[in-house]
Amino acid sequence: MNARRALAAVAALTVLAASGCGTDEPTSATTRTGKLEVVSWWTSGSEAAALDTVLSAYRRSDPGVDAVNGAVAGGAGSQAIVALAKRLQRGDPPDVWQTFAGKSVQGYAERGAVRDLSSVYAAGGLDASMQPAILQSVRRNGKPYGVPTGAHRSNVLWFNPAVLTRAGVTPPGAGYPLATFLDDLKKVKTAGATPLCLGGKDPFTTVELFENVLLSTIGVQGWRDMTADRLDWRSARVASALRTFGGLLTYADPEAGGLTWDAATKKLATGGCAFESMNDSAYGELLAGGAREGTDFRGVAFPGTDDSYLAVVDVFVAATRAQNARNALAFLTEISKPEVQVAFSRAKGSIPVLRTVEVSVLPPYQRDASKTFWSAPVLLSVTHGESMSPAFQEGFYDAVSTYIRTRDPGAFAADLENAVSQGRIPQR
Repeated sequence: MNARRALAAVAALTVLAASGCGTDEPTSATTRTGKLEVVSWWTSGSEAAALDTVLSAYRRSDPGVDAVNGAVAGGAGSQAIVALAKRLQRGDPPDVWQTFAGKSVQGYAERGAVRDLSSVYAAGGLDASMQPAILQSVRRNGKPYGVPTGAHRSNVLWFNPAVLTRAGVTPPGAGYPLATFLDDLKKVKTAGATPLCLGGKDPFTTVELFENVLLSTIGVQGWRDMTADRLDWRSARVASALRTFGGLLTYADPEAGGLTWDAATKKLATGGCAFESMNDSAYGELLAGGAREGTDFRGVAFPGTDDSYLAVVDVFVAATRAQNARNALAFLTEISKPEVQVAFSRAKGSIPVLRTVEVSVLPPYQRDASKTFWSAPVLLSVTHGESMSPAFQEGFYDAVSTYIRTRDPGAFAADLENAVSQGRIPQR
């Protein structure tokens, strides 16, 4: 299933699911049961290890409950979200499932599929300690509906210092310009190495690459204009971003179409390419694979985006009709405990979203990422369905795919405009 069809299937199924779950009364959270089903898409080495930190913590706190890991493989939830939508449609939701912050969790809340978590937030003091932009992204009508496990920075450029040195390229640092990045890719290619790793088998990686170029080109205010439907998709700025994106793709690994995101990340670590644009899930995967920060890899903000933190925030929600509702709320309460947040972040490569969590015990990259998270504007991703509706996300994937095929900025803009005119993206 290609990216456009997968997103279309999700949109259609979740609309159907609304009629099956939107009017149901919440299952009582007072009944004691011995089961808990947790559905996620975390199956890579670092992801599975991170999920296990939360499951293990919950099992220790409530050893009488059989907590089942129902993970479904597929980068960025491409398969898990479809499977979940089908379950919601037939009225058989898991107790707890993973989604993204912003429009994703708010959409579930709007349809009545997930329960109000005010009691979890009150117990953990989360309203006062959570980063404000993230707190707002999990709320609807003033109530919270998801508990974040942490935040990933999406606008990151990873590189292999040894490959760059052999190509005569100075390793990038803060303030790395986009034009210099393109020049360095050319130098790497001339030296006979693969310039840019890409896990093209997972479509989100290519869209994420464009998203980073777009942010670099339009800046923070442009990003805010986009999320408010004020960005002109036929503007010179967007055309410039598309040209740069097209230029970057000429340096992509010829084997990208057969690589998942984690396979591409492993290739970077072993010297199979020089650079990789990837959210810092890559960091957790690099460390899990034995790569050494500073020696085998390093990371900087994607060129031109130092002054922002483009966030990919995984959250867990509890089904309104959870069979094991009390256990679901207990599991979500466990996620926000400081010791669990630290253990999870160490495995996943993310950072805690709570001020009360001590990050000094984390490795250098995560400490630096946390500083940026708390000091720079925090923006939400289109690629991961946070800042815009699922329909816009579908149009975005479709438009990127069209541009890759045609290299035509007009065709790119037409895809998004067609999405609006066909009613898939409500005008605001």
